[in-house]
Amino acid sequence: MNTITWTATAFDRLSVHELYELLKLRTDVFVVEQQCPYPELDGTDLAALHLAGRTSDGKLIAYARILPPDEHGMPHIGRVVVDPAHRGHQLGRAVMEACLRELERAHGSRRSAVSAQEHLQRFYASLGYVAVSAPYVWDGIPHIDMELSAPA
Repeated sequence: MNTITWTATAFDRLSVHELYELLKLRTDVFVVEQQCPYPELDGTDLAALHLAGRTSDGKLIAYARILPPDEHGMPHIGRVVVDPAHRGHQLGRAVMEACLRELERAHGSRRSAVSAQEHLQRFYASLGYVAVSAPYVWDGIPHIDMELSAPA
């Protein structure tokens, strides 16, 4: 596996090419692979910080977005995705760790929330997230709300 370079970019600083790549990866996985037609362009990308993981040759292989703190001061990490061709190399953990570092840098804390697909609850728990809701169905997929409250 190549070395991964992580960048965090505000929406208005993304190039058209970068925006296309991240939207394509998200659509390929969340809409096509998971067979879940839902509004991928949900209006929140404009305020998000976009975290991209690229190989040394520039290929986007992992991504997540960080939404600004909500009314309770809790930033939200979402759209966490790894290119299917690069799974099995701990990139899900790497992208989340990069998000947590970015939260620490930007907000002075790793405190954050995720709306996790329910089958990934153990993965997020391994990063310190705790379930704060009962499971619910969102866009046809079981989810659970989780929060990281302590400075993990």
